[in-house]
Amino acid sequence: MPFTLATWNINSVRLREDIVARLMRDEAPDVLCLQECKSPVDKIPLEQFQSLGYTHMAARGQKGYNGVAIFSKIPMVEAGAEDFAGLGHARHIAGKLENGVTIHNHYVPAGGDVADREVNEKFGQKLDYLTDMRDAYRAQKPQKSILVGDLNIAPREDDVWDHKKLLKVVSHTPIEVEHFADVMEAGNWSDVTRNDIPDGLLYSWWSYRAKDWDAADKGRRLDHIWATPDITNAAHSSRVLRDARGWEKPSDHAPVFATFDL
Repeated sequence: MPFTLATWNINSVRLREDIVARLMRDEAPDVLCLQECKSPVDKIPLEQFQSLGYTHMAARGQKGYNGVAIFSKIPMVEAGAEDFAGLGHARHIAGKLENGVTIHNHYVPAGGDVADREVNEKFGQKLDYLTDMRDAYRAQKPQKSILVGDLNIAPREDDVWDHKKLLKVVSHTPIEVEHFADVMEAGNWSDVTRNDIPDGLLYSWWSYRAKDWDAADKGRRLDHIWATPDITNAAHSSRVLRDARGWEKPSDHAPVFATFDL
């Protein structure tokens, strides 16, 4: 049974309920993973989403910050949530679909503005979160699993608008890229998006600070879809819905899609 999955940092699910519903109507992914929901679970606006067929949800939330949720048209049960780095933040939720696929939805800390944990606690938290992810997937190798989310790292040179200018900018520094690679290796994860789109500049985030984000096009690929080796070959049709960055009251991220024939 093929299913399509999308991941999107929505930057407040309550503030942007209408564009979440628009995505559900227009693109109709079978599974939609959201990050930075900025809402307690009991305040997530479920009525409209359920009316569009998304009758299954697994979520962790907190007031005003962080928050992750998985909405599914396919029957799904919650499969756990981890507090990586012991931050007490709502940054991970897992759901298991009726076809046996487990989806891990992550919102990795952004890391602040200075790429030095000695002077910037947030950067240290980011590295510690990634280290805990690595250790968890090394200790228990995931199988028949998909990992998605705003991982807040653009690992490749063509995942950013200017590799040299961003080498010292949080999200593209060598130490972050190294941690990113360690997490991927620990779980034998494969980058589904780049398997499908192996070459060329590719972004999923454009800063709110740009007067004309589309014309400036100074983007980064911060949002990712990975899969374990046993289902990697079933993945195809990856894309970034760039147009969503220009919708009314947009998030600064665009949704990333992939389809799995399972």
